Amino acid sequence: MAVNGQTLSVLIVTDPFAETSDDALAIASALSDEGHLVLGVRAGDATLPEAMARLKPDVVVVKSDSAVRDVLEHIVVATRDERRPIVMFTDDGDRPTMRSAIGAGVSAYVVKGLKPGRVQAVIDVAVERFASDQALRGELDAARTELADRKAIDRAKRLLMNGKKLSEPEAHRFLQDLAMRKGLKLRDAAERVIDLESLLG
Repeated sequence: MAVNGQTLSVLIVTDPFAETSDDALAIASALSDEGHLVLGVRAGDATLPEAMARLKPDVVVVKSDSAVRDVLEHIVVATRDERRPIVMFTDDGDRPTMRSAIGAGVSAYVVKGLKPGRVQAVIDVAVERFASDQALRGELDAARTELADRKAIDRAKRLLMNGKKLSEPEAHRFLQDLAMRKGLKLRDAAERVIDLESLLG
C-alpha cells in the first residue's frame, strides 16, 4: 500500500556510525512490505547532502537518538534547494531539539513511538503536512510577488505622472502600451521606467 496509490522512494537516515541499527532495518522492512522503494540506509553525516542529491528520495525517514542535532544540520544542507517530507523517529523528547527539527523541515517528529506497523501511518501524515506547508508557502510567495509588483507599478506611475505630467489612468495606459510593445509583463515595464529615471537622475 503506497501513499495515494503511489509508490514512494524512501531514504532511511541514521546517526553517524549506526547504519546497521536494528530500528533502521525494521523501518526498511516495514516500508518494503508496504510496497515502497527503500533506497538504502545512510548515516546522517557530511556525505548525506551528496547522497540525497544523487538518490532524490520522495521521503526521508530519520532514526536518530545520540546525534539528533548533528543529523539535523546535514539534513538542512541536503534539503535547502529541494524540500521533501521528512519523518524523524527518536528517543530525544527535548523541546528545543524538537523545535530545531521542525525548523529544519521535519514534517513529523515521533518520540519513543517507533513501531514498524505505524511507520506507514506516520509517513502518510508527514506527506499531507508537507503538501499543506508547501501550498501555504506558495500562497505566501505569490502574495509577496503581487505586493512587489504593485509597489513597482505604483512607483513607475508616480514617476510618469511627475515627469510627463500624466494623469494616473494615462500613466497606467503608458505602462500597458510599453509592456505590450516590448512583450513584457507590466511589472517589467514598470522596472524599465524606474531604471531609466535612475539613469537620468
